[in-house]
Amino acid sequence: MASTSTAPPTRTDTLVIGAGPAGLATAACLAQRGVRALVIDQAHELASAWRHHYDRLHLHTVKTHSALPGLAFPADAPRYVSRQGVVDYLAAYARHHGLVPELGQSVLTIEPAAGDGSGWITRIAGGRVIASRQVVVATGANRRPSAPALPGQSGFGGRVLHSREYRNAQAFANQRVLVVGMGNTGAEIALDLAEHGVRAALSVRSPVNIVYRDVLGRPTQLSSILLGRLPHALGDAAATLLRELTVGDLGRYGLHTATVSPLRQLREEGKTPVIDVGTLAHIRNGDIQVYPGIQSLVPGGVRFTDGSEHPFDTVLLATGYGAALPELFPSTALPLDTRGMPAQAVGQGALAGVYFVGFDVRQPGGLLRTIAAQAQQVAGHMARAGRA
Repeated sequence: MASTSTAPPTRTDTLVIGAGPAGLATAACLAQRGVRALVIDQAHELASAWRHHYDRLHLHTVKTHSALPGLAFPADAPRYVSRQGVVDYLAAYARHHGLVPELGQSVLTIEPAAGDGSGWITRIAGGRVIASRQVVVATGANRRPSAPALPGQSGFGGRVLHSREYRNAQAFANQRVLVVGMGNTGAEIALDLAEHGVRAALSVRSPVNIVYRDVLGRPTQLSSILLGRLPHALGDAAATLLRELTVGDLGRYGLHTATVSPLRQLREEGKTPVIDVGTLAHIRNGDIQVYPGIQSLVPGGVRFTDGSEHPFDTVLLATGYGAALPELFPSTALPLDTRGMPAQAVGQGALAGVYFVGFDVRQPGGLLRTIAAQAQQVAGHMARAGRA
């Protein structure tokens, strides 16, 4: 039961919800403009999401195009920074900008103050209330795991886990593991398992766009940024040609290529192409099997949509996440796209005074690069609004 505490609300001009890259970047950009925001996060540690990603994870974007405003990655950091390197960077970033988030603050709701347009009331688990003129929502596109129940799951007998529970291959030694979904997380977890001798397979239901992280030593991220500046038809044609020349047809391995270009799929669906860092080589040499979608789980295994059955000990769902924003705004309609992401960073109309940073997954060049640009845009808008 929620607390009925009658303690007076905490009052602040600007509240930033989330102490990951988006929240820290926005708070830093505000600080550079003389605005000190109150930053809160539901976790009990800074950069919590990055601390709990799987061990093998590295950025797929180069460090020079992944840094947040006001602080570069260390000069001795590798081109593609490791998970721990990102954690260390975010901690250094907070120190550099004098940011001290209040942790363990789980937001329940964000509602207009008295309905008079005077600000926003944010209610925290435990009874705390924060009143602010403006709110930055930086809770992330991956706030809530998407873990659909599979037909026959109750009789499977093995483990069914979401990818958020995966850290490394050690816990899966001597097992047969099916990774469901071939986004970047699924592809890299399957690779990690195969590299450590685990019998891994992928279930891939839909056509995919796959590109190599580097082509002839050039990061694909940089190429996507350049192609994204071209007229859409020309950029899409170039991206498709590059994909065909480098990756080619993977049909013989059970992978079907999307009919649209990687750029177009990103732009229209918010779906990032698979950035390959070695998974394809293991698929081609037979270390990672590829199966179609799942029809049902069966005792000790999986029946696929082609009618075949294969034994597995663990099914690992790399089925993504959702932003889960509507539950935070019970009395305010949100303009969301088909992926449940805010349509714009600066709230309008009934959402005036609310800002969304870190949800635009449709830009070429990676989410951290987009966050850096959005944080500066939002901080500038908030500073101008404060002077009005």
